[in-house]
Amino acid sequence: MSDGELQTYSLVELAVERLRLEILSGRSEPGQRLIEEQLTRRLGISRAPLREAMRLLAQQGLVEHIPRRGARVATLSDDDVRELYEVRDVLERHAIATMPDSPDLTRLRATLDVMRLATASDDRLELANAHRRFHTEVVALAGNRQLTALYGSLLVRIQLYMAVNMQREAEATRSDDGLQRHERLLTALEQGTPSAILTALTTHGARAYLT
Repeated sequence: MSDGELQTYSLVELAVERLRLEILSGRSEPGQRLIEEQLTRRLGISRAPLREAMRLLAQQGLVEHIPRRGARVATLSDDDVRELYEVRDVLERHAIATMPDSPDLTRLRATLDVMRLATASDDRLELANAHRRFHTEVVALAGNRQLTALYGSLLVRIQLYMAVNMQREAEATRSDDGLQRHERLLTALEQGTPSAILTALTTHGARAYLT
């Protein structure tokens, strides 16, 4: 890869990360138009890396292209959200059913430490990211890389929906509620009983966003 190609690729990565952050933080709302001229000026890049970044974000389910109208932040219908949560449940249950007897929980504990720091600093975006990483690490315990990749991409789309409700959650719940739920789930995983893990997941509260 030439120096020019490396530079273009780094610009694509920059655009992906900046736009992804704006979308998942709720600063760019579902359905909001993404206008090339404005984005190239704001990000300081040309159209080519921007279009590649938009293509990658579309693959992640965060951006959608509307014929003759351009691109916009992806939208999710009530049915989309319900179906995503149903698929999430299926993947989580399969991961738990195929999990080894004594999985390595080191990465889960590290993610929980990040969650504690985000809770203490009231960093809602980092907290949402830590929630997503925690659940991805739970599924990764099954050792199925394809399952983990599929699950991770699904959680990104769910986080798009959750971003709209982050302020509502902040007003309706105690700041440490999410942390306590994940601590209970880690305790169940440490105990290693599949039924206890499934119970912890069932009562975990992830579906609160559906109400």
